Amino acid sequence: MTEKTEYVVPDNLDGARLDKAALALAHDVSRAEMKRAIAAGAVRVNGRRRPKGALVAKGEVLTIDGAQLSQRDEPAVAEPEANLLVRYESPTVLVVDKPAGQPTAPLRSRETGTLANALVGRYPELASIGYSPREPGLLHRLDTETSGLVVVARTAEAFDILKTALKSDRIVKSYHLICAAEGLPSEGSIEFPIASHPKDQRRVYPCMHPRDVARYAPRPAKTTFVVERTSGPWALVRASVSRALRHQIRAHFAAIEHPLAGDTLYGGAEVRALGRHALHASHVAFEGERIVGAFDVSSPLPPDMEALLRAEPDSTET
Repeated sequence: MTEKTEYVVPDNLDGARLDKAALALAHDVSRAEMKRAIAAGAVRVNGRRRPKGALVAKGEVLTIDGAQLSQRDEPAVAEPEANLLVRYESPTVLVVDKPAGQPTAPLRSRETGTLANALVGRYPELASIGYSPREPGLLHRLDTETSGLVVVARTAEAFDILKTALKSDRIVKSYHLICAAEGLPSEGSIEFPIASHPKDQRRVYPCMHPRDVARYAPRPAKTTFVVERTSGPWALVRASVSRALRHQIRAHFAAIEHPLAGDTLYGGAEVRALGRHALHASHVAFEGERIVGAFDVSSPLPPDMEALLRAEPDSTET
């Protein structure tokens, strides 16, 4: 597919999710390619972008930009001189520490400055491994403004093993976050299922009411947490998930009225002293299997989050 192609939603796809309808209509596009195409805006409904979980109606027109879709499969540009902090390295696995502000992988053709560019620059063999050429070896992603640990497979066999382990909850991931301390329990579990937001594709939607569950067909999601310490108005929280859905921790804490410090997208107040949302992927572990040995890797709290906890109340003005 190299040109824009239009499809009219037939009767049998009335009320289907956008991603499923698009896959049913465009037979030459894989599931992974379609997911990326929708996220990039290469799929439009009546000329407008919609999230993959949005529902389509019969008679609506789906337009798929084949040229944009094919560009997304170009390999990440190698940047050998780019900074890359490796926390763990074995013949089969890397665990790297991504700084806040750096995208995990490129969204556009020839884009540079992402973690993927740095990875393929130092480890050229990664170019042929992973979900797509622009995601060399990457098992998962972090939001651009989230800092912390990312697991990378160095061989195709290791990628398949780790991908299966991730889906079966055998890769343990923990995060540290900062949110308002007042009214937050010392520990807890948040289990609202999560759907694509019906009106804003930048966000996800935690379904707290049964009618939302019936309407949006959300995916199960569970976040457990423990408050490790408090400092002034803030709490430093350790949150644990297995397979984290997109924005899961951010949306879950917003749902209990404790959005992350600096997370304006989910209702948190802007914190000028921080300049981003306060979320850090601090720990990842795997018990090991066949060719992939066990690993247990931690990353310290980054200086900007530590400084927020240590700041005097007046200096954290929002």
